[in-house]
Amino acid sequence: MIIKTIFWFYMQEDYFMITRYDFKNFCSFKELSIFELLAPANKVKNRFPDNFTKTNYGLDVLKTIVIVGENAGGKSNLIKSINFFKAMFKTNERIKSYKDLINFNNNCSDNIDDCDTSQYFHIEILINDILYLYSLTIDYIGIKKEVLSVKKTNYGKEYTVFDCIRNLTKENNQTKINYNFGFDTSKYNSSIFTNSIRENNIGLFINKLALLGELFSSEFVNYINNNLFADEILYTYNLYKDFKKEEDDQRIIKDSRFLNILKMVDPSIIKLEVNEEHPFTKSKIIRNNENNQNFSRVLEYDSSGVIEFFAWAVQIFRVVYEDKVVFADEMDRVLNPVLSDKIISFINSKNHKGQLIITTHNALHLDLKKYMKEQIYFVSKDIDTLNSQLYSLADFPDVRYETTKIHEFYMKGILGGTFSG
Repeated sequence: MIIKTIFWFYMQEDYFMITRYDFKNFCSFKELSIFELLAPANKVKNRFPDNFTKTNYGLDVLKTIVIVGENAGGKSNLIKSINFFKAMFKTNERIKSYKDLINFNNNCSDNIDDCDTSQYFHIEILINDILYLYSLTIDYIGIKKEVLSVKKTNYGKEYTVFDCIRNLTKENNQTKINYNFGFDTSKYNSSIFTNSIRENNIGLFINKLALLGELFSSEFVNYINNNLFADEILYTYNLYKDFKKEEDDQRIIKDSRFLNILKMVDPSIIKLEVNEEHPFTKSKIIRNNENNQNFSRVLEYDSSGVIEFFAWAVQIFRVVYEDKVVFADEMDRVLNPVLSDKIISFINSKNHKGQLIITTHNALHLDLKKYMKEQIYFVSKDIDTLNSQLYSLADFPDVRYETTKIHEFYMKGILGGTFSG
């Protein structure tokens, strides 16, 4: 029995992979948007053995997904929703929705009480062979409902770790907030719950339970904070990274494996001298020319493609070498199609459990010789309502793998995502 237990312990795999993400009433997205990251259950996936990760849990999880759409279609809002969702785990302050981040068609009045501010987020994450299912509903008052469940087997039942539902009552013309808890709060320091409710300073309950030592909550919060990354293009990405000055970025840049990624943009690169203060602008890239002579150039004076790729290479490193999940907004906007293909091929060729989800304008990603239909998503904006819709190429059963005109279909607006109405 002891031998079996030890064997099971060493056979466990340590990973964090998103299998599904849903959200509703966020920026240009009004209706529920469902984003799945699972390979199909049919034999099609056998054509693409490098595009997904087989897990002991029984789910085949996609390594890469591309989200295609025109400017102002809503692609960046999807990334923004992930950023907003993750940010809630970084604070114990009051969690609520914001008028500027709800769907504009729900902003029916200057009076926020007349607006639909209720936002819904749901994420399913495979952590070390246990599927975590977390749902959160918030409005401008605060948390309406929060639930964490787990499934220990793919076909087993969900076990509810905790749930809480808000009740609002009126007393003396004042709104009073109460919560019904679906777990035994007596096991914990109940003042942590009651004080925050009384003061209407309610952060995520899962954060509180994590601090109190509840194991599933601790595991989930830890992985959200440390394994999920979502980067938006605020301005040029290298300047954005230089401004943030994250120590973890410098650690990656100094890793010898980082150079392997950087050489994809230019094979003549042989060395990197990292500038501690401004790594994304002042670092030196050393190259070797055709005469076997070395020469260096400060990064900010290099080509725009090299500068941008240098910054994004940090995220590629996290995916391939650290099994992180990265949502990247327009990562390949300054990269040529050949380099974009190299990046995807590099990620797929490595044995890892990371995931890269990118938004893109590069319609050449629409290639069913490289991707499964489940790996290609579109964001399309209705020209009348200005609401965005998220859907997969797998939603088009008539599109077959033998068809070689996916790019042509897209450019003609047959697949949507071109803001043509």
